[in-house]
Amino acid sequence: MEQRRFKSAGFRHQAPRPKASSMVIGRQPVVEAIKSGKAIERIYMLRGASGDIIPMIQQLATENNIPINLVPAEKLNGLTSFNHQGVIAITGHINYLDLQDVISHVTDQGQTPLFLLLDGITDVRNIGAIARSAVCCGAQAIIIPDKGIAALNEEAIKSSAGALEKISVCRVNSLLKAIDTLHLNGIKVIASEMEAEQKLHECDFTEPIAIIMGSEDKGVYPALLKAADSLFHIPMSGNFESFNVSVAAGIILYEGMKQRGI
Repeated sequence: MEQRRFKSAGFRHQAPRPKASSMVIGRQPVVEAIKSGKAIERIYMLRGASGDIIPMIQQLATENNIPINLVPAEKLNGLTSFNHQGVIAITGHINYLDLQDVISHVTDQGQTPLFLLLDGITDVRNIGAIARSAVCCGAQAIIIPDKGIAALNEEAIKSSAGALEKISVCRVNSLLKAIDTLHLNGIKVIASEMEAEQKLHECDFTEPIAIIMGSEDKGVYPALLKAADSLFHIPMSGNFESFNVSVAAGIILYEGMKQRGI
């Protein structure tokens, strides 16, 4: 199970403050950072911010799938004492790639796509472990949503043993739209679901395929299950609850590698 954090009475957990070196502060610096291709995890923007450059930042963020969080001044002031002009970007460690570009590159290389879609996985260590298994088993890409998933920060990269820097990572604003893109490119989408009739080894991993992995507490979002081409489960001995999501991903990916004769 993913770790759950509990708050004791009278204690409020404070998220760590980003290092100054991991922030781009001010409107024009943020524009220049995006245009230069700098990896950016998200942008904090003052709620109600106005001015000619604000629509430009919003457009650039949309074009580059960078989430914007609209926040009060207190949030921005808590991040820095410098004049932030209502805009602060948090830089990341991963350069996100366009999904269609990755699909085209993989197929141009004569490879059969083996991708992962991660839905609602909030533990950075699980994401790191999944990325490590993905690289070891020959997967070419991980697709993540821009919200509702753990940040791919230093801890995630450390947990992945550097695998997150070796595999293509695509950040999208909608996993449903990503599935549409996969389908348009002839890539079958399957999802891990405990109640499914089909067993893992009955799936055909020799064809272009993308696997949806959901969070352990909520599973895969129902709309994503509906959009998938087929569902499968991992057979288990006994009556235990389930595999940890990163362990499950490793088992699935190994089956894919075995079928492909790698």
